[in-house]
Amino acid sequence: MWGAVGLLLYVAHAAFVPLAMALLFALVLSGPVEALHRHRVSRTVSATLILIAALGLMSGLINLMWTPTQAWLTRAPQTMAIIKQKVRPVAQFMNRIDELRASAANLSAAHGRASPAPAAAPAAPGPGDSAPIVFLDFTGGVLTALLTFVIVTLFLLAGGPPMLARMTAAFADDLNASHVLDVIEKVRKEVGRFYVTTAVINLAMGCAITLSMMALNMPTPYLWGALAALLNFIPYAGPAATLVVLSLVAVVSFDTLGHVLGVSSSYVLIAMIEGQLIQPLLVGRRLEVNPLLIFLALWFGGLFWGIAGIVLATPALVALKVVSENTIAGHSIVRFLGPNNQSPDRDRKLERLKRSLS
Repeated sequence: MWGAVGLLLYVAHAAFVPLAMALLFALVLSGPVEALHRHRVSRTVSATLILIAALGLMSGLINLMWTPTQAWLTRAPQTMAIIKQKVRPVAQFMNRIDELRASAANLSAAHGRASPAPAAAPAAPGPGDSAPIVFLDFTGGVLTALLTFVIVTLFLLAGGPPMLARMTAAFADDLNASHVLDVIEKVRKEVGRFYVTTAVINLAMGCAITLSMMALNMPTPYLWGALAALLNFIPYAGPAATLVVLSLVAVVSFDTLGHVLGVSSSYVLIAMIEGQLIQPLLVGRRLEVNPLLIFLALWFGGLFWGIAGIVLATPALVALKVVSENTIAGHSIVRFLGPNNQSPDRDRKLERLKRSLS
């Protein structure tokens, strides 16, 4: 059964990815929508206003980052040439080792056989007439996915808890429907709090990295601060990718090893403060999940759905953890998801939860 579900999610990713991203977006924005609704603003109006504000903020951020990003992409060939030139001594050393290993292998072999003539290189395919059609298909698919994402998000925000209540009541009795709605509400609040708190932390981290890059004379420092803030939403892989990018930019921009190490070490220091002090203090137990499971979720998410799967992996684990903590049969899943250093208090709390729900 699970294999069939996985195959369906993989094959039909073009249909499921916009829906899953809309659900995540609706969970994050549902808090402000409900806050406006409590002030007697209709859900439809509040959902429209919040969604427009969020999309406008994202568009502004993309527009702000577009010019420096395009400049770096335009200089990509020169950048790669500079990187190759600066790592040439290391490459020459590695090539020398390969030559010595190949010479040793040739000496240990008997009489070498004549090497076959190299095969003729295949002719390069000529420009086909299908390129414009492929581009139009890709553009149409992206626009369809974006339109689906916006419409579904708006419907989820405008419907709110009443829509969930009607949908749940159609498949369960009043008692079970009430419990399901309670769990859904806890998932909504937990995922919303997690992302809002993480966004504030990442914004502060991006500002700190921007200031440190300015102090180190890095080009376009605000671009690297924004990149670090965005990638920090992805556990482990995001900070590692940011460190690699900053190190490569420092190699291209500076001639001294000390300057390159200064850029890398400053980012590592800020990331350690954020990950070891600020994140546990503000986010707390919301992401107390086994690091191996987070890595596997990121791996399979990227394998199934690409970048969207990587983005959805962490909130999916948070939602699964909340659902497991509020169901009778979920205590074993909570133990499975929990970190390696689980305290005895966790088991006692789970037992009390199980008794209260039974």
